[in-house]
Amino acid sequence: MRLPASLWIGAALSVVFVAAAIVSFLWTPHAVEAMNIQGRFLPPGGGHLLGTDHLGRDMLSMLMVGARTSIAVAIVAVGIGILAGVPLGLLAAANRGGIVDEIIMRGNDLVFAFPSLVIAILITAVFGPSAVNAILAIGIFNIPVFARVTRGAALPLWTLDYVMAARVAGKNRARISVEHILPNIANLLIVQGTIQFSLGILAEAALSYVGLGAQPPTPSWGRMLAESQTMISFAPMLAILPGLAIVLTVLGLNLMGDGLRDILDPRLRRAR
Repeated sequence: MRLPASLWIGAALSVVFVAAAIVSFLWTPHAVEAMNIQGRFLPPGGGHLLGTDHLGRDMLSMLMVGARTSIAVAIVAVGIGILAGVPLGLLAAANRGGIVDEIIMRGNDLVFAFPSLVIAILITAVFGPSAVNAILAIGIFNIPVFARVTRGAALPLWTLDYVMAARVAGKNRARISVEHILPNIANLLIVQGTIQFSLGILAEAALSYVGLGAQPPTPSWGRMLAESQTMISFAPMLAILPGLAIVLTVLGLNLMGDGLRDILDPRLRRAR
């Protein structure tokens, strides 16, 4: 089967930033905490491939560790959404029209009424700003997303013959959901997970931009953008580099999600 070009391009972009994040655990060109006021605003070249910022810190090192922060937050937040949202969606679909379904759906509506930024403000008002609280805010917002997607995909399957046969065979709703429903909607959940991963990176950048995400001295793409906004007239690269990193990472993940959808969706396969 021929793989779509969007999958190749998206995977290539994603691998670059994931590789940078992994390498940053072992090596960076310079220590991200190392400041050199005399060497601030250096242009790219020499000992600093992408130049230095307003505190003389190496921009390449900051971007590498920032990738680690953004990806880690997005992975854990999406994991929270999957681990909590998918079982809730399966439970709601298995009890369609019942009190359990109604409670879960109205709970989802309640969470959707508060964007992740508002949830983050509520959490940080109690516990203070940090990367952990950003993860909680994004993860909580992801739960109803996966619950709704899971419920919507699972509902039509409950009317199919093989599910009816499983019910006649004596299997309960929980067992049918795990053995028959979940495997048949896994492709959709994989694609949705890729999309939410890219949105998680955007959300983390937004929270860090307003000071609710990772705190100094941990580098973050969003905070790098916030710190550079007053210097964009004479040092535009300080804003361009983290902004470009966010754009390319999100673009790569979205392209990869589109490619996976083209491969995993049987209706699209038949259309091709």
